[in-house]
Amino acid sequence: MFLSEALAIGSAVCIALSSMLINELNGRVPLMRLARWQLTSAFILTALAATIVGGWSTLGWWQMEALIGSSLAGIVIASTTYFAAIYVAGPRVTALLFSLASPFALLFGYLAFGETITGLQGLGVVLILVGIVIAIGVRRRRPPPMIPLADGEPIESPAPPAQAPSLIGIMLGVVTALGQALGSLLARPAMASGVEPFTAMAVRSGFAVIIFWAILALPALRRDTAPFARRDLGLAVTAAFFGTALGMSLLMAALAIGNVGIVSTLSSMTPIVILPMVWLKSRQMPRASAWGGAALAIVGTALISLK
Repeated sequence: MFLSEALAIGSAVCIALSSMLINELNGRVPLMRLARWQLTSAFILTALAATIVGGWSTLGWWQMEALIGSSLAGIVIASTTYFAAIYVAGPRVTALLFSLASPFALLFGYLAFGETITGLQGLGVVLILVGIVIAIGVRRRRPPPMIPLADGEPIESPAPPAQAPSLIGIMLGVVTALGQALGSLLARPAMASGVEPFTAMAVRSGFAVIIFWAILALPALRRDTAPFARRDLGLAVTAAFFGTALGMSLLMAALAIGNVGIVSTLSSMTPIVILPMVWLKSRQMPRASAWGGAALAIVGTALISLK
């Protein structure tokens, strides 16, 4: 396996672990507060790492401008629409729509850089996308109606099937995927010029920190009355380390040396990588379709690694 592919998959693993930690904060920490905690922690961690490794010397003004644009699309906008899509369409539909970042990235890479892939690599991309759809995009069937016996007790009718996601929810998910793909595209020239990955992530997260703290000036966002707990802050910082700091830095490193479409595709495998973590946490094995999708994704990864 080539280095860029390994870095992209490592990014997916780190982000999956971060998602598991964030899930522990669900219902306890408001999303905007969590975003401020995570991005502030990520900026501190990546800025410190960039200082230790001397990465600031690799950064010029034009690279900073490119990374700020990447942050605006891939962190500020995409993160906001991602959270909104979860509220409107639900996490399963949002995760499914997020997989559109891969074909969007391939399209942007072709239009901007003329990047091409081999037939086997293209097949690998298709298998990964199909695997993601199978793993997280299959609805459970509606249970058959229960017919009570003549002398039996009445049986409550099954719940109606879930409603189709609204057009607004679908649009939010598509915007999230576009933002992620565009963020990767905008970061590519800066990373290819030799910007150190921790430094790049420090710039991206630092710009997002400024934005998310600045929007506290809006009166509606100052009404945050949820209680503060140190344990919640600790979980948020740990999640930021694995997700925004380490995970995104690995992604930046992969973009510096790899094909933007392939790297974005591999880094989008988080919904599949997270399955074993969910199994360990819940002690309930995911359904067969989830594992089948993961198997397809593994085959796709192998094909993508071939040159």
